[in-house]
Amino acid sequence: MKRGVGLGRHVVAELYDCDPRALDDVKVVETALIEAARATNSAIINYYVHRFKPYGVSGYVLIAESHISIHTWPEYGYAAVDVFTCGEHTDPWRGLEVLRRFLRARHISIIAMVRGVGVKEVYSECREAAKEVT
Repeated sequence: MKRGVGLGRHVVAELYDCDPRALDDVKVVETALIEAARATNSAIINYYVHRFKPYGVSGYVLIAESHISIHTWPEYGYAAVDVFTCGEHTDPWRGLEVLRRFLRARHISIIAMVRGVGVKEVYSECREAAKEVT
């Protein structure tokens, strides 16, 4: 990656006015997470989804390029979503779109950030400085 581009892209989203049945269905959330990971062009390592009583689902997909996670509140039609991918071959926005579709969100609020901006340069500079000292 070029200077200033960073190591990965992190999309944090609030999904509003979702289908409460979808938000409370472990199978729907699990399928949505897996399909979102595939849509980002990431390699799936593992996943887990848990249903809470009386309602709500939380889950994640661990991908080689980072993670995708969700926490749902069916009683409010709301889901908190995290899509973090690294590598130029991935696209977190595609994963978010899949989640939006599966949960039928009508409104979304998004915070997007580039993670690790300049870290490669700082790491290289530190290694060079260490070589000079030894």
